[in-house]
Amino acid sequence: MSVYLGIDVGTSGTKVLAIRADGTILASGVGEYPCYAPRPLWSEQDPDDWWRAVVETVPKVLAKAGVSGSKVKGIGLSGQMHGSVFLDKDNNVIRPAILWNDQRTAKECEEIEAAVGGRDKLVQMVANPAMTGFTAPKILWLRNNEPENFERVAKVLLPKDEIRRRLTGEFATEVSDASGTLLLDVENRRWSKPLLDALKLDESLLPTVFESEDETGKLTKEVADALGLTTDCFVVGGAGDCAAGAVGNGIVRQGALSTSLGTSGVAFVYSDAPKVDKLGRVHTFCHAVRGKWHMMGVTLSAAGSLQWFRNALCQELRAKVEAEGKDVYDALCAEAAKAPVGSDGLFFLPYLSGERSPHADPYARGCFIGLTLATDRGRMTRAVMEGVCYSIRESIDIFRELGVPVEEIRASGGGAKSPFWRQIQADVFGAKTTTLNSEEGPAFGVALLAASCGGEYANVQEACDATIRRVSELDPNPEAQKEYDAKFPVYRELYKALKASFPKM
Repeated sequence: MSVYLGIDVGTSGTKVLAIRADGTILASGVGEYPCYAPRPLWSEQDPDDWWRAVVETVPKVLAKAGVSGSKVKGIGLSGQMHGSVFLDKDNNVIRPAILWNDQRTAKECEEIEAAVGGRDKLVQMVANPAMTGFTAPKILWLRNNEPENFERVAKVLLPKDEIRRRLTGEFATEVSDASGTLLLDVENRRWSKPLLDALKLDESLLPTVFESEDETGKLTKEVADALGLTTDCFVVGGAGDCAAGAVGNGIVRQGALSTSLGTSGVAFVYSDAPKVDKLGRVHTFCHAVRGKWHMMGVTLSAAGSLQWFRNALCQELRAKVEAEGKDVYDALCAEAAKAPVGSDGLFFLPYLSGERSPHADPYARGCFIGLTLATDRGRMTRAVMEGVCYSIRESIDIFRELGVPVEEIRASGGGAKSPFWRQIQADVFGAKTTTLNSEEGPAFGVALLAASCGGEYANVQEACDATIRRVSELDPNPEAQKEYDAKFPVYRELYKALKASFPKM
């Protein structure tokens, strides 16, 4: 039976997953690397680190799986969205890649909207407003602030597509990741020439756009030899990490919504047609399902908020718990479970890196509001977890406003490993929350896309039907849901009250 690889170029590391054509997971591995913040609110990485992780991890995973590289028929690529890799005419990386969570481009977002006649006009053109995380503002930032580097740029690639170039020699992307550049005509699934013209950017800077299941090239001999694979191994379009994770969660038909609580948090819902929020509060992107779309809301600091809390305020607990061979997150959840629903009126705004949905505010800052003499670590932990869920609920409520049904929440990411946090999701969102047999996320999703391209399935929907099943379910607790429904409007008012103060900070 053929083997397929999923490679996910994440922010903290690159994950490699090997599966059989029937979806059986054979082995996985991760190559880690650093993220750099040369200035406040900047976030950069070295693409050479991504490639090094791929070259080191693929052979290890094959060895762990006990399979020959000749069995690997295809590779699917996923990765952090919106990042910008700037290449010169000789394919040399010009400067460190600017990442999705970088917030330096507020002025360039204003420049983009002004160039097309305003925010509403931009949403009409590309289904989304300008946001600091997107790729287009990064390109303009380079032109405005590093003109000598901009003059050298021959191609701009997304992170996973830089790995594709190194694997195959091809300049290619696919519709789901390209949607997050702000340069794609999302409705027609092609680069937006009117927007490129308005921004005075040449389309030659951008790679060719494919559908996610399409083959985009085969491995070069040099790379095949280095990885222990063959030149018959093809690479499919793949997907941005959000769409790839949704495929891995079976969000390929209407009704189910996925939440992913990783560093960032994502609420993702499938759509047969391109439904656009005219206010631009949530994203409308092309899906990794051929000819389909999705809507998405993003919280920039989700499980990342709990990680910050652990690192900044819980080091003594962490040292004690880890000395006993236990996990500090389990200890924090146990304390949070003893706190009352709603944390005794303590709220946490998870805006540690600014915020994306629904506020699109790079100046927003994280806050604890409602501290009292009774506040303890358990209440603070619970408030962090509740605050992340409130933030995601803002996007889910917008989906419902637009007539998109949400009948089931499929939870994934690091935050979904906690039954306690999954129950908070069920209670805050007011919907059944499930987990699935696969916890491999984006890497599994793009491996399924590769298997579909390899002829193992008629399409990715069939691949998901054959390989994905529910393993746990949590229904909302009626009393907790009632409490959260009462507190959610207060949460929403807090951002409005602080919005004008954030830029002054």
